Amino acid sequence: MSDLLAYILAHEDAFRKNRLPSLYSDFALQKNTNPDGYAVNVAAWERALTNAARRGCIPSSSVGAGARGGRELSSLSTIKAEGDGGGVRTKSDHLILRTDDALLRELESPEWGRPVALGAVFDEAIQKRTMVPLQLYRSSGASLQARQWRLIDPGALSPWNVMSWGLKQLKGIVVGSDNMEASPRLQVQELVLVENLKEAASRVVKEALGRSSSKVDLIYSKESFMGEFGTALNEDTELSDTDFDVLLLYLSRDSNAILYDGRTIRFRAVNDTSTGISQQDTTIASLKTIISDLTKQVANLEGKIDELNAAAKTALNNKNRVSALSALRSKKLAEHNLKRRSDTLAQLEEVYTKIEQAADQVEIVRVMEASTGVLRGLHAQVGGVEKVEDIVEELREEMSKVDEIGSIMNEAGPVIDEGEIDDELEAIESQERQAKEEKEAEEIRRRLAELDSIQHAAKEAARKAEAEQQDTESVLAESLGKLSQMSIEDSSKGAAQQGKEHQRVSAE
Repeated sequence: MSDLLAYILAHEDAFRKNRLPSLYSDFALQKNTNPDGYAVNVAAWERALTNAARRGCIPSSSVGAGARGGRELSSLSTIKAEGDGGGVRTKSDHLILRTDDALLRELESPEWGRPVALGAVFDEAIQKRTMVPLQLYRSSGASLQARQWRLIDPGALSPWNVMSWGLKQLKGIVVGSDNMEASPRLQVQELVLVENLKEAASRVVKEALGRSSSKVDLIYSKESFMGEFGTALNEDTELSDTDFDVLLLYLSRDSNAILYDGRTIRFRAVNDTSTGISQQDTTIASLKTIISDLTKQVANLEGKIDELNAAAKTALNNKNRVSALSALRSKKLAEHNLKRRSDTLAQLEEVYTKIEQAADQVEIVRVMEASTGVLRGLHAQVGGVEKVEDIVEELREEMSKVDEIGSIMNEAGPVIDEGEIDDELEAIESQERQAKEEKEAEEIRRRLAELDSIQHAAKEAARKAEAEQQDTESVLAESLGKLSQMSIEDSSKGAAQQGKEHQRVSAE
């Protein structure tokens, strides 16, 4: 059993054991007689292959960058790419699915053989635009979001109609025809998995915009882009070269998220209105690539120096002076190269930092210029400083008029005797003071009453305790008397018993 089939059986609920006979049968015959069962089987195969491709379980069809036609299908795990930290990841197609006999062999079941109706599955997927022929997608200038690709004009033939007509002439088969009684023959083609493509594009854009601290960070060379976002869909496998070609085409043409000229990539910021890649972008991308390469070289040289140093120590421990000297000479050369590369790297990083600062300054100046225009427009709406001064002066005059009117109205009001007000205030204060004193006296009386109650309770408790103590002492004295009497009686009885015993012995 292949890795692809093992993954599908383990992770797809639709591929339960009792469903396999139906999924591997020629269910295209049910399209008219049992349309619900037909739709379920088509959806199950489409979802399984899409998810397997997303996890990197589909064998890659790439053997080189841009290689197409006349190539051999390389199996999964034969194309390797270096991962972070010196690890190795598998390159496989995540966004492209090649439909041929190799795919049928990967899906072949020991019990049920090869799936018979995959041709119908891909037919339905192409009609629904969930899978798109790669050649058609590359040649079409329309976006995937469009309802239909149009190569001539709205009233002419669509590319799909052109493709169907060509297949009819060459193979005698109209793909997607409802008049077919059995599944169409599986055509060798490469299909773009639209769902995976959109998901990968979304993750790449989110990651790129999230990690950038300046506009310079949004610029990549194609090589650095592939290195940074190779694991966009799966951490264990990298996108193939064909995947990246399709992804870059989608990001630049369909979603308009990047600017791309074949070598340099720049993600669009929120307010980016540029129409193409500039020479500055290309230079910055090259600089970032050189810095990345030098960083890797420095890390490799540091590791090599550590290895040579360990080798020299091992040789000395083994009394092998010649090997130790050779290792030390190599170490010195490596240290010399490390210093040169480290110095170069430091200079380039300083240049990159200055470019970032300059780019930020340009952006700040643009914002300040735009802000100046906004302020100028607002000032024009206000009418200038002179107009504001006139308005403020008029406002002051109107406010002073309000004060004058208020003063006149107060003069017309009743005359109030201030002496009466003072007497009334003093009377209120006297009442408040008297009420407060009465409240305090009442509180003192309440506390004294509580204190008397507490003292009376204490005396009563002491009296009861004294009476109980006297009763206890009398009981104790009585008990002692009884014990003493019992002791005297016991002594008398003992003496009489001893006398009787003595008399009995004498008589004997």
